[in-house]
Amino acid sequence: MDRRLVLLAPEDNCVVIARPLQAGDRVEIDGVDFAIGVPLQTGHKLARRAIAPGEHVIKYGAIIGRASAPIAAGAHIHTHNLRSEYIETKTPAPPAAPEPA
Repeated sequence: MDRRLVLLAPEDNCVVIARPLQAGDRVEIDGVDFAIGVPLQTGHKLARRAIAPGEHVIKYGAIIGRASAPIAAGAHIHTHNLRSEYIETKTPAPPAAPEPA
C-alpha cells in the first residue's frame, strides 16, 4: 500500500489520504497503480475496488454510506458519488422544566 494512504480496517473498501495529493500523482492501492485526477486533501477517500451504485462504502470497518453512482477503483469518494448514512447519535435535550415561582 502506498505510504500516503491509510487503510483503517481490513474490511474497508476505501483508503484515506494521509498527505495531500496533486492531480497527476500516482498511488498504489492493493498492488494496483492509479493516477489522481484532481488535487485531494488529507482525509479524503479513494476506492480500493470498484463500488456499484447502492453498495455500502465501508470505512473504519463500518458503513458510512452508499454509492450514489458507480465508483471506479482508485476514484475519489465524496459527496458527488456517496450518500451518507451516518446515524445521529445524540438526542435533543428535553425542554427545561419551568422554574418554581
